[in-house]
Amino acid sequence: MIKTITWDILLSAGTFFATSAIIGLVIERIVLRRLAALAHRTSWEGDEIVITSLKGLTFYTFLLVGLYGATLRLPLDEKTQHLADRGILVVLLLLATVLMMRLAAGFVSHYAKKAVLPSTSIFSNLAKAIAFSVGILIILQSLGISITPILTALGVGGLAVALALQDTLSNLFSGLHIIATRQIRQGDYIRLGSGEEGYVTDITWRNTLIRALPNNMVLIPNSKLASAIVTNFHLPETEMAVLVQVGVSYDSDLEKVEQTTVDVAQGLLREVQGGVSGFDPFVRYHTFADFSINFTVILRCHEYVDQYLLKHEFVKRLHRRYLAEGIEIPFPIRTVQLKGTEG
Repeated sequence: MIKTITWDILLSAGTFFATSAIIGLVIERIVLRRLAALAHRTSWEGDEIVITSLKGLTFYTFLLVGLYGATLRLPLDEKTQHLADRGILVVLLLLATVLMMRLAAGFVSHYAKKAVLPSTSIFSNLAKAIAFSVGILIILQSLGISITPILTALGVGGLAVALALQDTLSNLFSGLHIIATRQIRQGDYIRLGSGEEGYVTDITWRNTLIRALPNNMVLIPNSKLASAIVTNFHLPETEMAVLVQVGVSYDSDLEKVEQTTVDVAQGLLREVQGGVSGFDPFVRYHTFADFSINFTVILRCHEYVDQYLLKHEFVKRLHRRYLAEGIEIPFPIRTVQLKGTEG
């Protein structure tokens, strides 16, 4: 027999629900913040991942606890109580699934930075997908739905799915291959044989994202990148040579040209940001051209983008120094001789 709902029962249920909500709010707004401040002082970063994952979930968890306690105080019939218990259990398992997804993604990203594999979204997304799949299976099992036929159907349909998602799976495994070989890493500056170049910002399950110098984003399918000819300007190290082509007049004293040019280059590397100050620049003559004797000046910068400022400053300084030293930088001259015609 169902009891009559009285004001005392409603007040008791409401009080329990409100108290649980207040406790959840206090834990969310005060306790977790203080725990986060303490976690910053510890050497292990895992506690920060746990606290960050709990944010936004503790309040709703205590709401569910309060709702469950309130339903126990209300005179509900057996069927209604059973439905309420099932609903609360499903929502609680969903919150637990979200927590596991956050923890999995956080710890995978954290330990990937210290291990062989770089920190990219492809691993965190895979960890989230696995945690979500396990959570859904647990929810179905808790509702009395047998997961064995589902797993069997997934196994049988796996071949059809693999055929339908051929390109997607190709990009996925190509992305894993790119990350595992560490020949292209997050933050590297690369150039493809087709001309695209920029900084690698992320390697996802489908594309590799490259931020070009004009601040545009280039999306390259992982399968295309894995089979492309790629120049990585950050391997084996970020430092690289900067080659500047110069030409001087045939009347120039080449010993003086070399000494003057090296002197300008040494001052440049010491004073300009991006130059490797400990590197000794040098000159190599290589061509008797039509109007000049050409040579290459070899400088060195810390990374790829530093070369633009070095070249900019070097051209200005070298031009000013050549003018002061009387060294001529020739420009093309064409002499035309006209034969006169006999009258």
